[in-house]
Amino acid sequence: MIRTLALAIGFAGFAGAAMAQSIGGTYAVSGTNHDGSTYGGTAEITLTSETTCEIVWTTGSTTSTGICSRNDDSFAAAYVLEDAVGLVIYKVLPDGTLNGLWTIAGEGGTGTEVLMKK
Repeated sequence: MIRTLALAIGFAGFAGAAMAQSIGGTYAVSGTNHDGSTYGGTAEITLTSETTCEIVWTTGSTTSTGICSRNDDSFAAAYVLEDAVGLVIYKVLPDGTLNGLWTIAGEGGTGTEVLMKK
C-alpha cells in the first residue's frame, strides 16, 4: 500500500512537470481590446522552470514582454506595454488553448485573449 501511494505521488509529480512543460512554444493570438476592437498576432512562451516562464507578444508593430507562471489550469502573466503595466489571467483548456482576460493599469475594463498553440 505504501509503495503504491509512493508511486502515485511520484507519477503525479511527473505529470505536473509534463503539464508545465507543454505550455512553452509559439501561439497564434486573437483578442479584443477594451473598446471591442479586435487584434491578432503571435506569442512566444519560453519556460524558465517547471512553473515559470517568459512571454513575448507581437501584435501588429507592437511587442510586449512579460513574466508568467502556471498553477494547474491557471496561467497568469504580468507584462509591460509601452509605459503601462498589464496583467492577463488565462484558463488552460484541455486542448492546450489559453483563454484569458487582461487589463492595463490606468484603464478601466478588460479585454479578452485566446492563445492557440501553433
